[in-house]
Amino acid sequence: VRDSLLSEEAALAYEYGYSLARPDALVLWEAQFGDFVNGAQIPIDQFIAPGEAKWKQKSGVTLLLPHGFDGQGPEHSSGRPERFLSLCSGGNMTVANCTTSAQYFHLVRRQGLSAEKRPLVLFTPKSLLRDKRASSPIEDFGQGAFQEILSDHDSSADIKRVLLCTGKVYYDLRDYRAEKGRKDTAIVRLEQLYPLPLEALRALLKSFGSVELIWVQEEPRNMGAWTYILQRFHDHKIPVRYAGRPDSSSPATGSYRRHNAEQEHLIQRAFEG
Repeated sequence: VRDSLLSEEAALAYEYGYSLARPDALVLWEAQFGDFVNGAQIPIDQFIAPGEAKWKQKSGVTLLLPHGFDGQGPEHSSGRPERFLSLCSGGNMTVANCTTSAQYFHLVRRQGLSAEKRPLVLFTPKSLLRDKRASSPIEDFGQGAFQEILSDHDSSADIKRVLLCTGKVYYDLRDYRAEKGRKDTAIVRLEQLYPLPLEALRALLKSFGSVELIWVQEEPRNMGAWTYILQRFHDHKIPVRYAGRPDSSSPATGSYRRHNAEQEHLIQRAFEG
């Protein structure tokens, strides 16, 4: 154990280099909060995202970025998924946001065992670490595999609206649906954002028939995965509507009261808007 200077750039650049020298190792770098990755933008832009395209260097380095809107202010809410998604091309890395402990386990396990190395960027909010809703039965760790899409669709229900989301906002949506007794709404979680499992998603959406599709996110409209999702859905002529916070220059508000009001509004808008 050694003390080092507080430099995300130096630490992540070192871990990237180590992952190249030890391709058999599972190398993980975790930011205290996802926002702290801002200080490591240079090695991400110059090496981690384009390394294979530039120099045929394959890295399996994993970035663990606590990301989630828990009312802790603008500096402790966002790991900036929009930045990573803008760097994705040609299968250069995996971007995911897991909602259960078993999903997290199987994804990291897949990363370590994969023969085809690519960086993994994993967004998981700290609040889910102690949230019983995100816990998994012990059996789920000993069997199964990582699921890129999760759906809680009840085939007996008359579904009229599908809420598509990623991350912990799912639990707010699920609780609101149960509270209001909304049996006409299904919720689909994108656990893996890139590579986008588009064909599997299209097949799932087709099974619902003619429904209204809404993308729900906690991040402001100009952040998060919305722009990324909208572009790809537009290319494949899949109509989708937005429910979330409005555009903002700041990732989140500094007021806990305002945060809660915004969160309640976006959840209601997803169901009623």
